[in-house]
Amino acid sequence: MNDWIHIGIWAVVIALVFGYLWWSGQVKSLADYIGETREELKKCSWPTWEELKGSTLLIMIMVALLGVFVVITDRVLFAIFIH
Repeated sequence: MNDWIHIGIWAVVIALVFGYLWWSGQVKSLADYIGETREELKKCSWPTWEELKGSTLLIMIMVALLGVFVVITDRVLFAIFIH
């Protein structure tokens, strides 16, 4: 019984918040924002599968090179300052 009271209270709170947002025009603003976002995404040029694979490979290589650089720099600085 106690769980049903909590569920009922939360349902009323959610309904009141939604009602306030609807009354103040926030729901319409959100719907307008989503519609405008969809229109802008239609204007985007999406990469082809080959472009996507090439970019992914480039990023993986750059991350590996950066990792090697960090390891080498760490070892050199460790050798200089600790020993």
